[in-house]
Amino acid sequence: MADMSYEDLVKNHSADMIEKLVRWVVSQDPVEIHHDFTDDDQWAIVSMHIYEEDQEISLRLHPGGLYDLYFGYYDDEDEFFEIIHVLTEEEKKILPDGLKKVMLSVLAKEEGMRIPGNFLSKK
Repeated sequence: MADMSYEDLVKNHSADMIEKLVRWVVSQDPVEIHHDFTDDDQWAIVSMHIYEEDQEISLRLHPGGLYDLYFGYYDDEDEFFEIIHVLTEEEKKILPDGLKKVMLSVLAKEEGMRIPGNFLSKK
């Protein structure tokens, strides 16, 4: 992966990143799904932090069923960068139904949830 830029990683290997995040999420007990917003947008978000590499991989659900993959990282000068990839219909199929249902609930209620990760793996 060292030869690949983060932009290439997110653009060309997003399905692998989504699968990695889903595997991590369903292995957590508990996992937290947060509600967040800015100005005129809101979303439900579940995040995985890779502290040793100063990286964050998140899945966000916005109103209207728009999912995106969020990748945040710090460069060598400690500057923070964000890359956002909107999920395709194929990539959405990677997401377990349990995770989708809980994210929809968090978005609708505008309130985060803490839940066993294995619950989210249900189809």
